[in-house]
Amino acid sequence: MNNIGGQAIDSRMIMIFLIICSMTMAAGLVLAQASLVVAVAVTVGMVLAIIGFANTELALYILIVAMLLGPQITAGPAEAFVARGRSGMTLRFDDFVVVVIGLSWFLRTAIDKKLGIFPSTPLNRPIALYFLICLLATLFGYLFDRVTSVVGILTVLKYFEYFFIYFMVVNHLKEKKQVERFTAVILMVCFIICLYAIYQIPGGERASAPFEGPQGEPNTLGGYLILMLSVVIGLLLHYGSKTEKILLGILVFFIVIVLGATLSRASWVALVPMTLTLIYFTKRKMAIIIPLLIVLLITPFILPKAVVDRAKFTFNQPPEAGQLVISGARIDTSTSERLNSYRIILTRDFMKQPLFGYGITGYSFVDAQYPRVLAETGILGLLVFVYLLRVTYRNARLTYRKTQDPFFSGLALGYLGGFVALLFHAIGANTFVIVRIMEPFWFLTAMVIMIPSIEAEQNEGHSSAA
Repeated sequence: MNNIGGQAIDSRMIMIFLIICSMTMAAGLVLAQASLVVAVAVTVGMVLAIIGFANTELALYILIVAMLLGPQITAGPAEAFVARGRSGMTLRFDDFVVVVIGLSWFLRTAIDKKLGIFPSTPLNRPIALYFLICLLATLFGYLFDRVTSVVGILTVLKYFEYFFIYFMVVNHLKEKKQVERFTAVILMVCFIICLYAIYQIPGGERASAPFEGPQGEPNTLGGYLILMLSVVIGLLLHYGSKTEKILLGILVFFIVIVLGATLSRASWVALVPMTLTLIYFTKRKMAIIIPLLIVLLITPFILPKAVVDRAKFTFNQPPEAGQLVISGARIDTSTSERLNSYRIILTRDFMKQPLFGYGITGYSFVDAQYPRVLAETGILGLLVFVYLLRVTYRNARLTYRKTQDPFFSGLALGYLGGFVALLFHAIGANTFVIVRIMEPFWFLTAMVIMIPSIEAEQNEGHSSAA
């Protein structure tokens, strides 16, 4: 702090002002000679960088919106998706937002030594171990020519992006009101997604989120909705005025409608463990059981034919090549392909690369999380992945059991139900690498993990005031 003319001047503020001026001048030089597309991209990037540098919370709101409502840019073949391990690369607007906000945050931490990049949390060690295993497995894959393109490393960086979202949120959260505001924006985005999906229903197509490509990704939307449905129910059970409960109830109704319209069987199956988890943990068990019984009684009379046909399709698909027959029952080709991937990886391919696997994207496409982790990162990767999931679950459960705040209780309960649901969703999908599920998941994870620290600071503040 300097004193000039009797006025105190913060040297950090001077540094910030100079950095912003330098960034603006550099952008001006680029824009003067750039095409329209590049000019727009640079301008948007500069605006995000300044917002991220000056107001992290506003930047995180932008990120929440971009997670589900941001467009995607495909480099390589149009049908290529990183999550599928194919050639090509799909980038999203939220990737761009994370990178820009992340660089801004690094810059702030360089100026203000009080800020940390990776603050200490219970998940630091398992996150670091899992990222390290993924990186080593992929580097070995390059070394032995099992990973043949740059997509492998880019996918590992995508995993780091999820974790970086977690650390950005953890860094910023200091008080309950911030968690409430972030949660409100997350729920509003979910409502917008539901409206968009309902708009698709009359056209006869499976519901999917915006900007998912020409064919859409209904299973991705289903996994996201399962997570959000659990969070909303958790809040509904523990928190809110009469008006807030009505709004939460309306959102539950919309989510259920859209969840049916996704025709995602993995998501429907995940409803069962989600519901059982909520019943197990909550003290208001009858508030779930009674409505559930009513829904089960009326379901046969209100289910749309498309939903019934989709459920029956597992065993009623016309005979095709590749179908498995289990105990006399013929399984549809999609389910058969997933079951075959489990069998082939566990009994044959895993044995060839048992420790580090084939590297990220070094194995052929597998539409199931657990065999994919085993194939790509070996037994070491699978063990560390399970360790990360276990520590995450254990801390969320501990948070729910210890917190006395109704809002925190509802959020933690909903997160627990959604977490367990995603574990089952991952049996038939790459749930824990899908962008539009993982970005909201890790944002919510950060909020739940920070609840004990926020409550401790609140209690300390109240004690000091007293």
